[in-house]
Amino acid sequence: MYENSYPSKRFQNTLSFLKKHISTDESVLDLGVKNPFSEIMVKEGYQVENTQGEDLDLVFDSVLNSASEVVTAFEIFEHLLAPFNVLREIKAKKLVASIPLKLWFSPAYRSKTDVWDRHYHEFEDWQFDWLLEKAGWEIKAREKWTNPVKKIGLRPLLRSFTPRYYIVYAEKKES
Repeated sequence: MYENSYPSKRFQNTLSFLKKHISTDESVLDLGVKNPFSEIMVKEGYQVENTQGEDLDLVFDSVLNSASEVVTAFEIFEHLLAPFNVLREIKAKKLVASIPLKLWFSPAYRSKTDVWDRHYHEFEDWQFDWLLEKAGWEIKAREKWTNPVKKIGLRPLLRSFTPRYYIVYAEKKES
């Protein structure tokens, strides 16, 4: 997945945000298969289990059977057709989730070789907030950051000041 580029800035910002809101004493279920960032979390002292690559639009067993106190979802929900469903099934009381934001000057991402590496959704921040709130979560903190690229052109220039990533810390609302 990261053969040609390692998202250092995104990982640094994500880790910094995670450390502000989640203690290493809390167990974590990371949605998605084991990945470079879940390995970073383990190195930083977090107890992390990952889902096994199941289609989280249809199969919620990992979420339903997890006793983790926190769920993390880093750049996962844009790949799902119906992220609302898995968000409603989460038993943990805390959620840290990030998404790439919709960019008006760039089309939605789609890999032509990997059907799992496609974005069905590219949210605006208010859409993601609404999704979380409707699914039973209350956002307690949020951040955005840019993702400049080292290229010349109009889109690279726009990327230097247009937020690309959005991360939230949310807690489950009392029923």
